[in-house]
Amino acid sequence: MKPLIIFGAGDIAELADFYFRRTLDREVAAFVVDAAFLKGDTLHGRPLIALEEVAKAFPADGHEAFVAVSYAKMNRLRADKAAAFREAGYRLASYVSPKATVLTETIGENCFILEDNTLQPFCRIGDNVTLWSGNHIGHHSVIEDNVFISSHVVVSGGVTIGANSFIGVNCTIVDHIAIAPFTLLGAGCIVQANTDPEGVYSPVATIEKRKVPSTRLKI
Repeated sequence: MKPLIIFGAGDIAELADFYFRRTLDREVAAFVVDAAFLKGDTLHGRPLIALEEVAKAFPADGHEAFVAVSYAKMNRLRADKAAAFREAGYRLASYVSPKATVLTETIGENCFILEDNTLQPFCRIGDNVTLWSGNHIGHHSVIEDNVFISSHVVVSGGVTIGANSFIGVNCTIVDHIAIAPFTLLGAGCIVQANTDPEGVYSPVATIEKRKVPSTRLKI
């Protein structure tokens, strides 16, 4: 496989470096950040370079890329950086843990699927999706692009999770529910009805929707 370059310099980038190298034996050649955030010239013993210089230093014909960024701005930051690498000609790698149970062949680019996830038959995972450890993705469910699912989430069968959504830890989504794009589900939500686009939900006695659109929150 081609050497990998990782965009990011925070905790998720460090984790991506660990997982790719230790569990898939992938070579990580360098870390990349925007020029404005460049501090020093090395990170974790590898070169640290500006995004604006990456194509010259680590050309797309000899490297793959992975964008290791959180759910900032409802996943739009991660999506924007992934698009920038695609436009520069890089193939985006996905990480799928060898300790995940994966019974689907439909997984997109720049996905980060950690240990103990169960992906049942006929589910579909879009591009730029993060599945932290320990989730259940039910049969015939669709996770659209740019979604971040935290740990120990149950997505039942036939569910659609709309693009750019964030699903907090320990959420349960019952069968055949549609999670609208840019939905934010706080930790512990039990979702038994379709959500509204940009809706923000938290588990009080039942699901409560906040009036502030998710795209206006500072996360």
